[in-house]
Amino acid sequence: MRTFRYLGKALALLLFIPVVAVLITSVSPIYRFRAPAPFEGPNIFNPYQDVPRTCNWKKTLLHTHTRVKGPLPINECEYWPQQTWEALKKLGYDIVTFSNHNEITKHPFDPSLQVNVYEHGYSPFKFHKLVFGSQKVIHYDVLLPLLASQKQFELDYLGASSDFIQINHPYRTVGTCKSHMEALSGYELMELDTGRSTENEYWDWALSAGHYSFGLANDDLHYPDRSYKIARRCNFLCTPSGRYEDLKSTLLSGCFYAMRLPDYGHGDWKVKYEKNRHLPAVQAIGLATDTIFLKLSAVADSIRVTGQDHRTLALVTNSDSLRYVFQPEDHYARLTAFFPEGEVIYTNPFARYDAAVAASPFNNAPQEVDWLLTILYNLMVVCLLCLTLWLYYRMLFKRCKCFRKQ
Repeated sequence: MRTFRYLGKALALLLFIPVVAVLITSVSPIYRFRAPAPFEGPNIFNPYQDVPRTCNWKKTLLHTHTRVKGPLPINECEYWPQQTWEALKKLGYDIVTFSNHNEITKHPFDPSLQVNVYEHGYSPFKFHKLVFGSQKVIHYDVLLPLLASQKQFELDYLGASSDFIQINHPYRTVGTCKSHMEALSGYELMELDTGRSTENEYWDWALSAGHYSFGLANDDLHYPDRSYKIARRCNFLCTPSGRYEDLKSTLLSGCFYAMRLPDYGHGDWKVKYEKNRHLPAVQAIGLATDTIFLKLSAVADSIRVTGQDHRTLALVTNSDSLRYVFQPEDHYARLTAFFPEGEVIYTNPFARYDAAVAASPFNNAPQEVDWLLTILYNLMVVCLLCLTLWLYYRMLFKRCKCFRKQ
């Protein structure tokens, strides 16, 4: 009996720290979120208005993991930044940023190309964010972000010390749901196409609710030595260089498109290298009055225009171009091109806004805090924490009646 009691205490002690950590990090404001409202206004925002007629698009990966200082078992990648960069360079990448978890990684060979970016988040629910332009890592994280308010709280405190934020891999984030995407604000970038689908419906949930963002596709690279893991997602930026100020300007203006790639060669690296040198590309894109135009370097199986509530607004097949007239009832429109070998191109959304009121459809005004619910919710968390501490104290340091000698 005593053995079982000691085993029970040991198990309780092992659970004590994570349970207390979850409760402590559950403290959060409770927000009164703005009601979803589609984009409105007499003007149409064109993210490609600064793209010249001949743009030297630069192939870019912004979500990349490498080996970091410390024991190899705690690393998510066994390759150092220099090795990872060399593997990506062979596949035609011009710009690579190193976004290790909760660590700002130094550029391996050129300090002028340093980009302070890291992936924030310890949560097993994988509500992770890329944080750009921060001078230091913020380690605090809500370990079990079940509420939209907890996620908004994270975006708010990360945004206060950074230039801009990307929400990472929503398809792989536990709890990604329509109501949360319709509520959250305070980010500028959304990570697209994380392997399960080319639909990016969660992006449309947010866009349809009036939360504008640009879309990026990234490998979330951990294994540069595996053909099926590397060069499967990329972005093409119309930027003069990979220096941070140029990247920042481009990423915040929307002058880029995202792309999904097949695993060319399926392990035959010679084929993979060759195919990555000749990818389908955007030759021209923009807005002429109220008409969206797109010209591609190769014929696509189909080009789709997606709008409010993930509806298909237009579809052309077997074409290398598209022209779509923005209708009065359209709130936004984004383009997706599907190619015969499995390549997919995603553009940033064109959206309605009022140029007399704002410079773009972005609305990152702070969400309103419901102070009464905030007080009640956090009192509940404190009470649960106190109850947990008391129960552990009784369990570990007080002998239960059932074990007392009669």
